[in-house]
Amino acid sequence: MKFQSVLVALGTVFLASCGGGGGGGASSTPPPVTNPPPPDSGIDRGGVAQGVITGFGSIFVNGIRFDTSSASFTIDDNPGSESDLDVGKVVTVTGSIDDDGQNGTADDVIFDDEVEGPIDSIDIAAATLVVLGQLVIVDAGTLFDDSIVPNALDGLSVGQVVEVSGFVGADGSITATYIELTNDTEFEITGTVSALDTGAMTFEINGQVIDYSGATLEDFPAGQIEDGMRVEAEGTTIGSNGELAATRVEFEDDDLPGEEDDDVEIEGFITRFTSATDFDVSGHAVTTTGSTIFENGTAADLAEGVKVEVEGNFDSNGVLVAEKVSLRQNADIELEAMVDSTDVNGGTLTVLGLVIATTDVTRFEDDSDQSQSTFGLGDISSGNWVEVKAYLDESGNLIATQVERDDAEDEVEIKAAVEAVARPDLQVLGLTIQTDANTEYEDINELPLSADDFFAQVDVATRVQIRGAVLSGNVILASEIELEEEDD
Repeated sequence: MKFQSVLVALGTVFLASCGGGGGGGASSTPPPVTNPPPPDSGIDRGGVAQGVITGFGSIFVNGIRFDTSSASFTIDDNPGSESDLDVGKVVTVTGSIDDDGQNGTADDVIFDDEVEGPIDSIDIAAATLVVLGQLVIVDAGTLFDDSIVPNALDGLSVGQVVEVSGFVGADGSITATYIELTNDTEFEITGTVSALDTGAMTFEINGQVIDYSGATLEDFPAGQIEDGMRVEAEGTTIGSNGELAATRVEFEDDDLPGEEDDDVEIEGFITRFTSATDFDVSGHAVTTTGSTIFENGTAADLAEGVKVEVEGNFDSNGVLVAEKVSLRQNADIELEAMVDSTDVNGGTLTVLGLVIATTDVTRFEDDSDQSQSTFGLGDISSGNWVEVKAYLDESGNLIATQVERDDAEDEVEIKAAVEAVARPDLQVLGLTIQTDANTEYEDINELPLSADDFFAQVDVATRVQIRGAVLSGNVILASEIELEEEDD
């Protein structure tokens, strides 16, 4: 049976068993984001959601559609509006969550970047950049603002000022979810204080020196800065030794807003891990119980650095008692091609003959000329050009983490692992990739390879990026094939 047929068959079973909640596991895929109607069920108690915006109309965060018609917006500590936000930015939403767990009403929506400042360095090969001394990691989940051309890491230059939203790891690195250029002359950095020198009036955040001699201190419990505190420092001047001359330093409380029994959903990396019943997610204390449900893994898979979404309630000590822990899987498959068809009720789209399931945490974005601000699966039509980032679940289903509509290109692109090699052809995702005398080959450093050298290096599980033309439903003639770095 061909791969596409397997996907169709498995996808039918998979989607028939869809249920509520976050994550994209084989047995409990949540409903797709399809611009659902406003909530009509009762709201029973307060709710808090912290995670990436996956869509608008009003705002989708962690699979919940929050009505923002009466919400207040705070953008980098200043009053703002929904128009200041973008798909991919990390926000904290407080308000109420309905009994269905899929709809809610936002009272407050808060966005605060992790770092804003000039780029110190860029490492294209490692997919990282350094901003105000902070290591920023770019991965398949990173979105770049349209002002960055090309819309990728190589569209940036050292010295440009950028604003980065994302998730902070245990080592202080930032895995970016959204990067944009800014003309703001006030720089910001958030992190944990170390190397405090009260005489020199300096401290460090992940190696970046902050001079606070001229700064106003705000909200510090004892009125003074201490090592280990999480703070936000702002300033407009970088000194001769690279130090940020802060004009304001604010104490940042790690605690999520909310009260006992509030519904809570947070997304992020495990930043402290003692055991499956004692760990932090983005600095917030979490515990599990014997009734906690695990998706895409088990309690044994929890560890520092693992990305998760946790759903549960606050206990009397402000600890999040998890009802569900979903381990987030990284997207290692990319497709750029024309849409064959969509099935809104089934929550799928078909691209290059491949059936791709969407979930309630799939990010939808419209970068085409239509540029719809409210955009979901229901807005995608046959013939639209899309860029899909996805992964294969344990049952072989393609699960989309991101679907972006764009303007049509001349060639399709595929980034995935090779499944079979039979020179002059390859098989990738069940698609036949044909090569001929005009096909060009490149190594992982984008240096030219001969056909002989390429086929000597390529094998099953080798990751490749393919550009080419569709000859038929599942046959593509490659104009270029590039070897890709293996996933860690």
